Amino acid sequence: MDINISPLIFRIFSLILGLCLGSFYNVCIHRYLWGESIVSPPSHCPKCGHRLSWWENIPVVSFIILRGKCHACGEDISPLYPIVEIISGIWSLSIAWKFGLSVPYLIYLIFGGLFIIMSFIDFISYILPDIITIPGAILAFAVSHFLDISFIESALGAIMGAGIFFIIQKLYKGLRGIEGMGGGDIKLMILIGALLGVYAIPFVVFFGALTGLLASIIYLIKDSSEGMSTKIPFGPFLCMGAMTFILFKDAILKLYT
Repeated sequence: MDINISPLIFRIFSLILGLCLGSFYNVCIHRYLWGESIVSPPSHCPKCGHRLSWWENIPVVSFIILRGKCHACGEDISPLYPIVEIISGIWSLSIAWKFGLSVPYLIYLIFGGLFIIMSFIDFISYILPDIITIPGAILAFAVSHFLDISFIESALGAIMGAGIFFIIQKLYKGLRGIEGMGGGDIKLMILIGALLGVYAIPFVVFFGALTGLLASIIYLIKDSSEGMSTKIPFGPFLCMGAMTFILFKDAILKLYT
């Protein structure tokens, strides 16, 4: 059954939905890092345990009203909370603008959420959780058909993406004798390859390498004590590459096909 809805109304709805989902993503990020359930206890201040009222849970708005501080204990609220919510809102609005109310919109909304959650966990802990990458890869294979990507193209994307990073991992360890890339990046590339297909891999790898290189300069400036051994999370830049490809697929493919 067709659903008739104004594009403007849908875009406004998608923005609000994205902001609300961003609030949930914050819960997933924080509680994974602290080893807590995402179901219970209810939303609370991580410093004093104060249970948040409804008006303290409004995405972005509550942070502004509270001036970035807990209403109960006055401790600073991490700015990562509104940042995650804003990114989620912009993502939802962007894919709503491009795909409208459709199956691709719903699929990319889900995977965009996974990318956001994984990226911030990786930024903070340098870990890409298996509990997201592995089920995400399986789901990507299952839904790629609805994105007009054949099973062969999806499989080749997963193999190519994982293969490139597996080779890099082994070469780095062989040359320097230490692990330079975790297995999480390989599993993430299986997910990305399965979701977007083989033609996305060159762009995602290039985008991830370029933005990762630029970010490495910031990491080195911030902490130069370990020099070239400074840890840099690569997953977020691969996720950004995947999300950029989704939004600008046609223009990107024209560059090399």
